[in-house]
Amino acid sequence: MAKTAKSKKKTNKNRVSPLAVLISAAAVILLAAGIASVSKIGAKLTYPRHFEHEVLTSSGEYGLDPDLVFAVIRTESSFETDVVSRSGAMGLMQIMPVTAEWIAWRRGFSYDSSRILEPAYNIDMGCYLLSYLLEYYENDLELAVAAYNAGAGNVDSWLESSGGGTGKTLEIPFNETRNYVHKVLESYEKYRQQRG
Repeated sequence: MAKTAKSKKKTNKNRVSPLAVLISAAAVILLAAGIASVSKIGAKLTYPRHFEHEVLTSSGEYGLDPDLVFAVIRTESSFETDVVSRSGAMGLMQIMPVTAEWIAWRRGFSYDSSRILEPAYNIDMGCYLLSYLLEYYENDLELAVAAYNAGAGNVDSWLESSGGGTGKTLEIPFNETRNYVHKVLESYEKYRQQRG
C-alpha cells in the first residue's frame, strides 16, 4: 500500500496545472504579438512614408499608386530633400533641370528652378514624369521605371535593338538601370505589403 501512495505522489508532482498551461500559452501569444509589432515598426522605419501628404496629393492627381511613388523616392533620394546627384538630378525624386523644364513646358507653366528642392514641387514633377512614362509604355511598369532612370530614348533604343518586348523580357545593358529597376520594384512590393 505504501508503494501505491508514493506512485500517486510522483504522478501529482509531474502533473502540470491548467493555470501554468494557460500562463504559458498567454506568454507565447504576447511574445508573438510583440515580434509582429517589432516587425511592423522595423518595416515602417525601413520603408517610411515621409511627405505622405505631398505624395498622396500628386499621385492622386496623376492616377499613380502612392506606394510606387514612395518606392521611387526611397530609391532615388532616401527621402533627403536637398540631395543632388553627380549628373545634376535634384531633390526627392531626382529631377534633372532639363527634364523639369520639359515637364513645365508640357504642363503650360514656367519652370521655377528655385523651387526644385521643395518637396511638393519636386514630387509633383516626379509624379507627372512617372505618369507620362507609364502612359507612354502602355502601363509596362518595368519599362516606365527603367525610363525614369535612364531616359525614354535609351529604353526605346534597347527595345528597338532587341526587336521589341516588355519590361519583363528586356535585357537592360546598363547595370545601374537594371539595379535601379530591381530596387524600385522590390520597394514597391514592400510598400504594398506594408499597406496590406
